[in-house]
Amino acid sequence: MTGIIVTGHGSFATGITSGLKLLAGEPECYEAVDFGPEDSVDSLTGKLEAALGRLTGCESILILADLTGGSPFNVALRLKLSREEHLEVIGGTNLPVVLDTYMSRTMNHDVRALAAASLEAGKAQLVLYTPSQSDDEDYEE
Repeated sequence: MTGIIVTGHGSFATGITSGLKLLAGEPECYEAVDFGPEDSVDSLTGKLEAALGRLTGCESILILADLTGGSPFNVALRLKLSREEHLEVIGGTNLPVVLDTYMSRTMNHDVRALAAASLEAGKAQLVLYTPSQSDDEDYEE
C-alpha cells in the first residue's frame, strides 16, 4: 500500500486530516505534518523524516503539500531526491486530492499513476459557480 503524508503551513495538514476523517474514517498508513510558526526548515525536515520512518512498511509514499514552492513542498522534494524509497510529491493539495488519493491507493499500486490520478481528481473539483437565469428565478419570493 502507498503511504500518504500531508504537510503544509500552519494547521493545514491537521485541518485537511480532520476533513478526511469525517469523510473516510480514521486513516491508516497516513501522517499529517504541520509547519507551524515555531518551526524552522530543519525542524520540518525532522518531522517529515519521522513521518517517513513511521511509514516504513509501505511500498511507496506520496507526500501532498499545500503550496508548490513553499517550505513544506521544498523540504519534501529534497527528501525525495535524497532517499531511495519510491517517493512522489504533489504541491497545491486540496481536500479532494487527499480524499481521492486515500480512497484509491489500494487499487493503484504505482505511486506515479496514483499521483497523476489524484491531480486529475483535484482539478476536476475546481469549479466556478455562475448563476443562470433559472437560478435567479429560484430565489425570488
